[in-house]
Amino acid sequence: MRVNTLKRAAVAFALALPGAAIATVVAAPPAHADSCYTWTRNLYQGRSGEDVRQLQIRVAGWAAYRDIVRVDGIYGPETAAAVRRFQSAYGLQADGVAGPQTFAKIYDLQDGDCTPKHFSYTELDNGCGKGGWSGGPLSPTATRENALRTMWKLEALRRSLGDKPLYVNSAFRSIACNQQVGGASDSQHLYGTAADVISRSRSLCQVAKSARNHGFSGLFGPGYPGHDDHVHVDSRRENNQDRSSNTTTWSAPDCGVS
Repeated sequence: MRVNTLKRAAVAFALALPGAAIATVVAAPPAHADSCYTWTRNLYQGRSGEDVRQLQIRVAGWAAYRDIVRVDGIYGPETAAAVRRFQSAYGLQADGVAGPQTFAKIYDLQDGDCTPKHFSYTELDNGCGKGGWSGGPLSPTATRENALRTMWKLEALRRSLGDKPLYVNSAFRSIACNQQVGGASDSQHLYGTAADVISRSRSLCQVAKSARNHGFSGLFGPGYPGHDDHVHVDSRRENNQDRSSNTTTWSAPDCGVS
C-alpha cells in the first residue's frame, strides 16, 4: 500500500510554505501514513533527530565508493553527499537538501511497512524457510531493522544496475539455520546485515563492481571460495555487535574486486 496521496500532498505543500507556516506544521503531532514515516520539515547539514535517522536509512545505499553513511540522526557531510547521489540517480535537483521532491521520491519508492518497493521482509527472512526474526544473536526487533537497512542498500544497487531485478538467495539466518547451511560462525547473515544476491540480466561481476558504490563494507563474489554463483554483500562496518574488526573487506578476484 502506498502513502496516502492526500497526506503526502499536504506535507509537500506545508514544506513549501514560508518559515512561520513550517513551524506550525512541525509543532503538530508526528504524521505517520500507512504505518510508515512522514517527514514534516526540510533536512540539511546541521539538523538532527529521528527524521534525519529515517532519511539516513533510505539513502545509506548512496554512500561514496568504499564509504558508509552512519545512521546516527546527525545530518553531516556524508549524509548530504548521499542525498545528492540519491537525487541525481532519480533526476532531482542534486543540492544535498532533503525537501518535498526528495521525500516524494522516497514515498514513491517505499511500501506501507517502510520497505523499498522491490524488496520485502519476507524475502530477507529466515534463510532456512522457517520465518521470523528470532534465533539470532540480536533481538528480533534489532535484526528486522538491520534487514530494513540492507533492503534500502539493495534498492540503490538495483537502481544503479538499470532498475533490473535482483534476487535474494539468502539473508537473515538463525543460528540453527546458519549451522545447517555451513555458514561462518559469526556470519553477518546472523544479524540481518547481509544478503546473497543474483541477477538474471546482469553478470555477477557487474553486480559486485556496482555494489562497491552502495554502502556495502563486506563484498564477496566470483573467485572467492564458495561465491562463484552469487554475490554476498553486507554492512559489517556498521555492525557493532559481532566480532569483526569493522573494516571494509571485499574479495571477488575474478571481477578485479579487492
